[in-house]
Amino acid sequence: MSTEELIHGCLQKDRRVQKALFLKYKNILYHISLKYCRNEQQAQDNVHDAFITIFETIDSYKGHGSFEGWMKRITIFKAIDKFKDSIKFNSEVTETVNSDTTLNTEVQLPIEEIFRLIHELPDQYRIVFSLYELDDHSHKEIAEILGISEGTSKSNLHRAKTLLKERILAFNASAHNTMK
Repeated sequence: MSTEELIHGCLQKDRRVQKALFLKYKNILYHISLKYCRNEQQAQDNVHDAFITIFETIDSYKGHGSFEGWMKRITIFKAIDKFKDSIKFNSEVTETVNSDTTLNTEVQLPIEEIFRLIHELPDQYRIVFSLYELDDHSHKEIAEILGISEGTSKSNLHRAKTLLKERILAFNASAHNTMK
């Protein structure tokens, strides 16, 4: 089925078409959810909640931009909304934050290990890191999405990168020591 047929069928509340849409996009939205959720169960729950919202609000999709992008935004915002009330963002802004902090540690890590290290970050750092580094949002956009200042977004990104760098270096040292 084409995207247009899927949208039309979902507008008609056709359960068969809704299932087809779910099957076509569930894995894509699950992988998006994994970036923002603490574990696989939360990611699965987030996909479920996102599809409910997609089915309930599909009439608000006006055909501007990609339909998949529209669904991805819903999925990301669903995950963020679940954490907004529980996350205590560190509102201290450090003037010495270098926004060009990189993770250049010259280490080769399996992608699974990188994602594990990202998942272990405190929520406020993980979410800002994911929005900025993985989904290309600006600090201004992140501040609006999360209800924080741009300075807090920059500070949280810097701290996320610092923690990741420390953990990557520790992982590398550990791996190097086990090879001896």
